[in-house]
Amino acid sequence: MTERTTRARTRGGIVDFEVVFPSSEVDVRELHESSGVPVADILAVTHTERFPALDEDEAVWELAATAGRTVLERNGIDPDDIGLVLYAGSGEWDLPFWSPAAKVADELGITRAHCFEVANFCNGGMTAVRTALAELALGGAPYALVLIGDRLSRLVDHEDPESKALFNFGDAPAALLLGREDCLLDVVASAARTDPSWADYYSGDVEDDRVLMRRRGRRQGLGDAYLENFPARVDDVLGALGRRIEDVAWFLVNQGDKGMHEKLLARLGIPADKSVFNYHRYGHMGGSDPFIALGDLIGEERLGPGDLVLVAASGMGFSWSVTALEYRGR
Repeated sequence: MTERTTRARTRGGIVDFEVVFPSSEVDVRELHESSGVPVADILAVTHTERFPALDEDEAVWELAATAGRTVLERNGIDPDDIGLVLYAGSGEWDLPFWSPAAKVADELGITRAHCFEVANFCNGGMTAVRTALAELALGGAPYALVLIGDRLSRLVDHEDPESKALFNFGDAPAALLLGREDCLLDVVASAARTDPSWADYYSGDVEDDRVLMRRRGRRQGLGDAYLENFPARVDDVLGALGRRIEDVAWFLVNQGDKGMHEKLLARLGIPADKSVFNYHRYGHMGGSDPFIALGDLIGEERLGPGDLVLVAASGMGFSWSVTALEYRGR
């Protein structure tokens, strides 16, 4: 059977973005004490002794609203010019049966937008970008606001040694202002695919009023699926643009697994110095990982006008996407 992938050529892009870090951190020594897993084994997953995570009194929607307010005020955007507010993540929000997109819109005085959620796990942010740009292409209001607001650190059972592979999950909400023109980063192409045979590899249990992620069974081959699907999506995007791998200035990826990151670069033939490794600074910040990296590149003036940036994102389920951005500068 021929594989089919959703592909898109887009018009518009990211006008601005902001990432907000919570006030607290996870410490690997605390993880060791709660789980009994040796510190060295935990560091092999986290690659850092401490990383950002929500304090028990922090609500992630409030941090996402702070990021959203920052991008609106920095760009002088009237809230009435926002036609769409999307809130992306896993679907486990601060409250059950509730719309964080609508809550943030109300907080920011956005009253004329359609507000809803996009649940595609750590691929949710890039899926929301694709969705928002498709909506903007239909006309109407000139801007959309995408919020990335997961609560990953609260979904991990830090007392369970079997959850060790998830011990690097932290939190860093983000806001992306999208528009049809005058973009910092044009979104020029994207491709995505879900392999539904992995749907049950992870699922949640409700324990003591918490939802906790659990791996089901010991099925092998997920690493191979990553090394098949990401390169295939890269081929889709570069083929749509008529570009080659040598044209890629930067390749950014969700930072869930450093070893997989390195294997993926080797498979693609992309040098490590064309990617960003933040494992020594942060854990896995979910869908915000690539935007932390982009913020570093822009702040350090390592991006030049016309540079092609590929953002590779994945999410449980399992989905893989690659989105091509072209840097325009401020």
